[in-house]
Amino acid sequence: MSHKRIPKRKAAIAAGGVVALGAAAILLPQANANQDGSSGQTAAPKTLKASDASDLASQLADLLGESFAGSYYDTDQQQLVVNVIPGDNNNVIVQAKKAGAEIREVDNSLAELAAGAQTLKSDATIPGTAWAVDPRTNKILVTADSTVTGGKWDQLESTVQTLGSGMATIKKSAGTFKTFLSGGDAIFAGGARCSAGFNVTAGDGSPAFLTAGHCGVAAAEWSDADGGAPIATVDQATFPGDGDFALVKYDDPATVAPSEVNVGDQTVAISQAADAEVGLQVFRMGSTTGLNDGQVLGLDATVNYPEGTVTGLIQTNVCAEPGDSGGSLFTQDGLAIGLTSGGSGDCTVGGETFFQPVTTALEAVGATLGAGDAAGGGEAGAGAGDEAGAGEEAGAGEEAGAGEEVGGEEAGAGQEVGGEEVGGQEVGGEEVGGQEVGGEEAGAGAEDGSSGVTETH
Repeated sequence: MSHKRIPKRKAAIAAGGVVALGAAAILLPQANANQDGSSGQTAAPKTLKASDASDLASQLADLLGESFAGSYYDTDQQQLVVNVIPGDNNNVIVQAKKAGAEIREVDNSLAELAAGAQTLKSDATIPGTAWAVDPRTNKILVTADSTVTGGKWDQLESTVQTLGSGMATIKKSAGTFKTFLSGGDAIFAGGARCSAGFNVTAGDGSPAFLTAGHCGVAAAEWSDADGGAPIATVDQATFPGDGDFALVKYDDPATVAPSEVNVGDQTVAISQAADAEVGLQVFRMGSTTGLNDGQVLGLDATVNYPEGTVTGLIQTNVCAEPGDSGGSLFTQDGLAIGLTSGGSGDCTVGGETFFQPVTTALEAVGATLGAGDAAGGGEAGAGAGDEAGAGEEAGAGEEAGAGEEVGGEEAGAGQEVGGEEVGGQEVGGEEVGGQEVGGEEAGAGAEDGSSGVTETH
């Protein structure tokens, strides 16, 4: 028997409008770019949407090569700041400025920061510690939770000091690093509770969803109701190690699982997966604490949980609590960013939290974001020219940029850096990521307490 949850109310997110998601009000970003095309003048940094800034950062990383030392999004100025190592090739820096980025010269290269992180891995892999590169300080941010005391603290502090004051900083966290698996509600397996993340289509074409890997290794079968019959079975799970993600296939192959996140009284359409950018405003939905927002603080984070070390995570200041594990991390315009892994603190005092990048998880399990035609008009997020949202082609390389020429290829918000238009006039813009916002009984989190995906089975 097929039980379907179908959104009852629909509302369109218009570009430049305001969307209220639960207790958090999301302000859509300003116009895509503030273009100053005056020739003969130094190019001023352009005003960019956060999603456009992430696209531009990826393009400039390739353009700058070894000179590239990380980037972040300045939310106050709505500008992309790119760190560069001073060198002889000033031409690429000029091109990067012309593309709309704010260029900042720094001391530590990405290779040097990676070497510092390797030293921490070798000499200070202590449960309760974490580290990630912070491009705003051009240093490695090392965090120790409340369990790191005595000799363990001395070991960590000594290792950080060997890197030098210009390479790393260390801070204490009041909480304890842990995964957010708990007993209760949302998706269930025995006494365990997690949250569903994003609906996907597995490599064999079957419907599935992503959640945290530590949920996937905790139990093989999951239900959408406490004590209910299993509806999905774990196909692949990684934890600890190179990530924290699991692919869980729906037992009913006829399940229709749209690509959207249920935030309680409405849904946010998910158009595609995207990489995080430091400074990016993100929203997390989980079965315990619902909708919360914050910023990305670091990338490629290493976290030493009691169960083992996990690498390649996103560090944020978005709160989370037990039961939120596996829940969706996404942007206001419908970009899937991460899956809740763990962290410290709670939604009363705050804390550090870590997320599995969705792009990495999708690649590892061989899945595609969304549910194909059943999810409302093409494989949302497949990025191959399928229509997303209101028909604006997302991720297809179609003309989605504002278009200032910098050597022939459009990068980020449409600045050309070599022949191929990338980025987006409105990434998510023409109602992409918010075409259909409504839906009372829209699955995970609506009436059964789960959050993260809308499902039918």
